[in-house]
Amino acid sequence: QVQLVESGGGLVQAGGSLRLSCAASGRTFSRYAMGWFRQAPGKEREFVTAINWSGSSTFYADSVKGRFTISRDNAKNTVYLQMNSLKPEDTAVYYCAARDTLYIGTNYYIRSSDYGYWGQGTQVTVSS
Repeated sequence: QVQLVESGGGLVQAGGSLRLSCAASGRTFSRYAMGWFRQAPGKEREFVTAINWSGSSTFYADSVKGRFTISRDNAKNTVYLQMNSLKPEDTAVYYCAARDTLYIGTNYYIRSSDYGYWGQGTQVTVSS
């Protein structure tokens, strides 16, 4: 099992940047594929970005492509989300998620149902 704790959220003006972190417990973090999702008020949770267990493959939603970057440091049991050129429509609670791959395959995962572990979320608010 793994426990996830997000941090780094806050209030930022449009055009600004934030870096979210997701720290994972446990000694087997490196075998987990990771993802970031977000949920705005009154909307369903949506996929933002994902990374495979090795960090060799990433995938982004069209809405954040070119502005957000996902990365991971397996030595620190942490996955990051660098968010640049933030827009008011990026305002949401951001969640990190983990899927145990047992080191099988090199896939990333984009559906929330693919993930078995979730953090508590961190609020990101972008003012116009």
